[in-house]
Amino acid sequence: MAGFDPIVNVAIVLAAALVGGMVAHRLRQPVILGYLLIGVAVGPYGFGLVGDVELFETLATIGVALLMFTVGLEISYSQLRETGKVGIWGGIAQILATFVLGLIAGKFLLRWPLGEAAFFGLLISLSSTMVGLKMLMERGELDSMHGRIMIAILIVQDLSVVLMMVGVPVFGASLERLLPTFAVAMSKTVLFLGIAIGLGLWVLPWLLGRVAGLRSRELFLLTVLILCFGAAFGTYIFGLSIAFGAFVVGLLLRESVFAHQAMAEITHLRDVFATLFFVSLGMLLSPKFVVENWSMVTLAIVVIIAVKFGVCFGIARLFGYGGRTALFIGAGLAQIGEFSFILAQAGMDSGIIPGYSYSLIISSTVVTMLLTPLMVTLVSLVYPRLAKAPTRGKLVVGDTSLLSEYESRHPSPEIVLCGYGRVGHNVAKNLYDLGIPYLVIEIDPELVAEMHSKDEKCIYGDASNAHVLSLAGLDRARVLIVTYPDPLSVVTTVKNALRINARLKIVARVHSKRESEVLEKLGVSELVSPEYEASFEFLRHTLAYIGWSRSRIQKRISRIRNDEEITELSDGDEE
Repeated sequence: MAGFDPIVNVAIVLAAALVGGMVAHRLRQPVILGYLLIGVAVGPYGFGLVGDVELFETLATIGVALLMFTVGLEISYSQLRETGKVGIWGGIAQILATFVLGLIAGKFLLRWPLGEAAFFGLLISLSSTMVGLKMLMERGELDSMHGRIMIAILIVQDLSVVLMMVGVPVFGASLERLLPTFAVAMSKTVLFLGIAIGLGLWVLPWLLGRVAGLRSRELFLLTVLILCFGAAFGTYIFGLSIAFGAFVVGLLLRESVFAHQAMAEITHLRDVFATLFFVSLGMLLSPKFVVENWSMVTLAIVVIIAVKFGVCFGIARLFGYGGRTALFIGAGLAQIGEFSFILAQAGMDSGIIPGYSYSLIISSTVVTMLLTPLMVTLVSLVYPRLAKAPTRGKLVVGDTSLLSEYESRHPSPEIVLCGYGRVGHNVAKNLYDLGIPYLVIEIDPELVAEMHSKDEKCIYGDASNAHVLSLAGLDRARVLIVTYPDPLSVVTTVKNALRINARLKIVARVHSKRESEVLEKLGVSELVSPEYEASFEFLRHTLAYIGWSRSRIQKRISRIRNDEEITELSDGDEE
């Protein structure tokens, strides 16, 4: 019976993860939080249903390797370019600023030695990609301004993990051994990269081409797994992180024609092992340790949240983004990430941090992950009240005299357009072609600079803020168009706009049935769902291909529009 213990343990953990995930989903929280809490419950420090923690640490390591492999497959420079300078330079600045402040806090508040404090600063510079992405998806905010910036910063953080893992031995070296240790680590890295790139250019395409030619999904998946774990084992031999090897081979595979199929085959396996990773992370949390050391745990959590929130908020403001966007970015990135746990393990194995500090970091990681959704929800509740308060509106089309000159030529802008993303840009282009005067309110400073260069009239600011709306002459406008996808911003903008001009006609973007009901009660004139409108285009083309006449198609679509309300869409739908 003892031989079946590992199977029984895995079965218990997977069943517990299912329960924890379902409860979290039912409570509208990220399922990862359910995995963490259920891990605490079934682990050796909880009810003790699972005692073989080493088994799950091994499985979690596999999950990390698969996670880094898929990060390499997914990384795209275009993803970073979409958010402009704040994505790349803001992400780098966030890591450096958090590292410095974390080092200072670790040295003077937590009273740690310099090397240990520096390692603490490195650990807290990372946020949780999985918590952040899942939270944005469940809130329907992946395409919002703060969502895009958060994703870009998380991608930069994920990339930085590779360099951090290479540099871990440096933290354990004495001052006289610092330079030689760093030189050895970099030499090993360069040598491994040289071998990996050579194999990636000549062996990888040939091998995958041969296996793909067999047209067997099982053999293709097996080959991808061998490549992933083979690279991880290669870095282990070189004394580097297995996560680094898995990431490199994923990056090399991305450049091949097999990248999409590899991603499709390995995603579900990655998700299962990622689940085991978060459950095992919860199993390492000792409630007894938290209770006995509650003052230090509380201090560490307060330091982490204060530093990360302050840095992320400040960087967003520094790059010209409004208070609302900065608040959501600060709250969404205020936790420690899953890769911090991997770094902490490497640090303990290298003797950089003792067991006490490791337990403190594990406790802080789990608690900050649990607090993140609560902080974002709090920002969502508080911000609509803050949006009513006056704030400075910054005009980027020039100065106040230029705005006055515009108002003298167009004293009553007929249309105010909120948001200059993909939808807003197309609306503005057509209004411009028709010669209809309009004014754009946009919170992305780079888009505003682009409009300024084209001599388009725009105001930089958060359109959901009442003072910013008043600067647009909304009391004299006829139509307000709200194009951004963030549900909270749309509702707040509509409420503040109607307070300024109750007779205003509003055309607003909507994604869900629940959101449409709220906006209809507010008195919005017209609701537009991009997903719903796209369904008509699919139907139009389909009916045309099977021989329907244009007039018959139009009559059918008109009948559907008259008979149906906007169909209910999930909050996680994207454009």
